[in-house]
Amino acid sequence: MKLLNKIYLFLFTGINAVMNAEVPPAPPGGGGGGTGPGEPASPIDLYVYVLIFIAISLILLFQHKIQRKTA
Repeated sequence: MKLLNKIYLFLFTGINAVMNAEVPPAPPGGGGGGTGPGEPASPIDLYVYVLIFIAISLILLFQHKIQRKTA
């Protein structure tokens, strides 16, 4: 089973590398988009600290569950 997981991981990584091999070209016109100097580049910028807190919480939760399962 471990060999099969390694094969899947290798294939997934290879397909991902091929799919993301080239950056798409910039849109014509040289426009920078609709953001101004006081606006965030994307809505996710407003929630970075919340997302970091959730990510760390989930990591600790799953780590605790795994440690409790093995003990």
